[in-house]
Amino acid sequence: MPVAVEKLITPEINQPARYLGNELGAKHKPWDSAQVHWALTYPEIYEVGASNLGHIILYNILNTQPRQLCDRAYLPAPDLADKLRQTQTPLFAVESRRELQEFDILGFSLSYELGATNILEMLDLAKIPLTWKERQNADGKTPLGEYPLIFAGGQTATSNPEPYADFFDFIALGDGEELLPEIGLIIEEGKVNGLTREDLLLDLAQVPGVYVPQFYEMAADGSVHPNRSDVPKRILRRVATPMPAYSITMVPYVQTVHDRLTMEIRRGCTRGCRFCQPGMLTRPARDVEPEQIVDAIEKGMKATGYNEFSLLSLSCSDYLALPALGLEVKNRLKNKSVSLSLPSQRVDRFDENIANIIGGMRHSSLTFAPEAGTQRMRDIVNKGLTNEELLRGVKTAYEQGWDKLKLYFMIGLPGETDADVLGIAETVRWLQRQCTAPKRRRLNINLTISNFTPKPHTPFQWHSVSTAEFERKQELLKAEFRRMKGVKANFTDIRISAMEDFVGRSDRRLAPVVRRAWELGAGMDAWWESQDRAFAAWTEAIAEAGMSWKYRQIENGEWNVMELAESETTDSQQSLDQPLPWDHIDTGIDKNWLKTDLQRALEAAIVPDCSFEGCSHCGVCGVDFGHNIVIEAPPIPQFSGHFVPDSQRVERIRVIMGKQGDMALVGHLDLMKLLDRMTRRATLPISFTGGYHPSPRIICANALPLGATSSGEIIEFDLTESMEKSVFIEILKAHLPADLPIYHAEYQSVKSQTASQSLEKAEYLLTLSSSGLGLDQQQWRGWIAEIVNRQEMIYEKITKSGKTRYINLREQLFELELVDSSTRCQPGISDPKDAETVTLRYVGGCRNDGTQLRPEQILYMLEQVSQEEFQLLHIHRQRLILQ
Repeated sequence: MPVAVEKLITPEINQPARYLGNELGAKHKPWDSAQVHWALTYPEIYEVGASNLGHIILYNILNTQPRQLCDRAYLPAPDLADKLRQTQTPLFAVESRRELQEFDILGFSLSYELGATNILEMLDLAKIPLTWKERQNADGKTPLGEYPLIFAGGQTATSNPEPYADFFDFIALGDGEELLPEIGLIIEEGKVNGLTREDLLLDLAQVPGVYVPQFYEMAADGSVHPNRSDVPKRILRRVATPMPAYSITMVPYVQTVHDRLTMEIRRGCTRGCRFCQPGMLTRPARDVEPEQIVDAIEKGMKATGYNEFSLLSLSCSDYLALPALGLEVKNRLKNKSVSLSLPSQRVDRFDENIANIIGGMRHSSLTFAPEAGTQRMRDIVNKGLTNEELLRGVKTAYEQGWDKLKLYFMIGLPGETDADVLGIAETVRWLQRQCTAPKRRRLNINLTISNFTPKPHTPFQWHSVSTAEFERKQELLKAEFRRMKGVKANFTDIRISAMEDFVGRSDRRLAPVVRRAWELGAGMDAWWESQDRAFAAWTEAIAEAGMSWKYRQIENGEWNVMELAESETTDSQQSLDQPLPWDHIDTGIDKNWLKTDLQRALEAAIVPDCSFEGCSHCGVCGVDFGHNIVIEAPPIPQFSGHFVPDSQRVERIRVIMGKQGDMALVGHLDLMKLLDRMTRRATLPISFTGGYHPSPRIICANALPLGATSSGEIIEFDLTESMEKSVFIEILKAHLPADLPIYHAEYQSVKSQTASQSLEKAEYLLTLSSSGLGLDQQQWRGWIAEIVNRQEMIYEKITKSGKTRYINLREQLFELELVDSSTRCQPGISDPKDAETVTLRYVGGCRNDGTQLRPEQILYMLEQVSQEEFQLLHIHRQRLILQ
């Protein structure tokens, strides 16, 4: 049965619109129409999860499958998590609002090493046992329906699932676009045939890409082998081609981390950077046809109303069609005030064509990743970037108008010396000296200095880092940067890097440590405000498990892989030949090739990119994984210029509208963004402001308090051409949520004052709880009369600057009366005596210069004259009153 979300999601909850599941484009399929019920559960807060492209694509794909339903859930913020526990309410999916226990299958994205604690938090909130053993009887014959099947996917799950093997019924390895629908069909068939949980998992284990940990055991040396003969010895990573049509996302009503349409243009990278796990785990490289992307972007921008889109790839610049694609899209959307952003890209491929597609009225940030500060280190890690190429790309950006860049570097790489570390600072100085021009600001550079963490399935997977060395090298760089102007450096937390290394390359023996760390308070470990708590929890869990000796190896550095590979002793070679906990995961990369590439790193030898040069013989290409798909660059279209905002104002239409239901939990800034996107979807002729950041001229008379409803909001739209009022309203209604009803519209002169400028008063209805005082209307009228008859009611206000101001509230009160007193059930009230409510109507000052009589100030005045306490249950704004 659905959870009573309205009792949980109240204005006191931070960003309550996160949990409503009412976004534009959300799929609300009838529960009974599906045989298999999925919940894709992203173990991060909504703002992160709802903008994750993989999450969006899989959600869209699963909801196109017949007899399948896919809902979503996210990690609740601490305030809602506390409320769920206090009220004994299980965690729920946002669309159906059903408890997660009711679903057949829950899928978690495990995208970084410490993310498993968030997954355990979600399972606990959902009242689902944390391990697969706890979710079945001793004989393994528990019926499927008692608990959902719990699985994980994502880069970390594919790389090394062993530290998390106790928690999941199965792991989905690699790309999920084709794999998840296959899993859904097997579950549907299993339910029809009444299969037990164990039999169903055995069927799933036959699917390439599905790893069922309970059918495998760890040997004394850490290697993993089947414990039965009817499952594969090695599990294949799945590979799929990107599907742009499924990237058109739902549109959240709150701002997300990536608040834009994102389109994948290339999956996989064959650059061969020796530190880069994604580059190894996503081979081969697969380009998407430019026509598919252009069509999907054009359709997606119209469907969502976004004003920004992003092209996504591990290396966007290696998509040869990028300049032509970007200019084609920009030309088509030229009049829509749309901008393009790109993730970190290859500096050696940055040129004027790419500058044109990401430039515009206001330059977006530009990020390059040289990774190392000297040519020697860039060759060791196979970055394939020369000093000349680095300078050419940065100078091109500077000449095209960018005077601020972001650069990514790493420290702690194998073979690194102090000279290589200091080379980062010297490289930045050199770039600043080379990028100067008359009457221009100096080049400002924001640096992110991260700590190298060895990853499975890379040539450096055998390396041992030292946190003590990280600390020393960070201090070396900080001393250099203190003497440099125009440089800001951010350093990754060494403790968290060490924990990622410790967890990411461990085996099944670490699962109890992960669980204990969560019990001790670890969670949201990637957030800086959580890092002290997380580090304390992890270190205590490691100590309790008797593994401090192993963690100290990371602190002190057990060995240097460069020295190990260079040595010709038998012991050193045996170290490279030892089984690894992830050897049973078949990613396609030949382990012997990784050893050979490590030897090449000793010689600082470059391996060419096999997408554009000869095959590197890594082992991926073949029947199981396919081959590189590289699309040649099409002709670059003529650039038709950047967007020029149409600022003429021909007509203004003033709309009176309401804000009801769930929309009351959408904040003012998010409401304005909703209206912007709505007018874009409707292609209304909205006038734009000028300047560096043009925005549509949509003016709201006054912000409504979060959680308040209204039947009298005033929104004004300035148009570049005349429109019939009835046509304008009809279009608005077609694109607005039902909880934003339109009551009235009228023409206004564009030269007249806006409603915001002429606003004087506002009329409110307030519903108060009388807290068991009774419903004596005479008593209430007496309190109201006392307020009305007073000349002064002083209220103390602390300003943003910390100063104290004293306000006479009575000057801003024009009308106050009792409207109703009754006993009625209110959300969250269980005691009958607390169900006694009083409704008051008041008219107070409401000007946008800060002179406003707010609902809570009416409550203050009542409590002053009555010497009683009241609870403000609901605020409804009847109307706004203009001069």
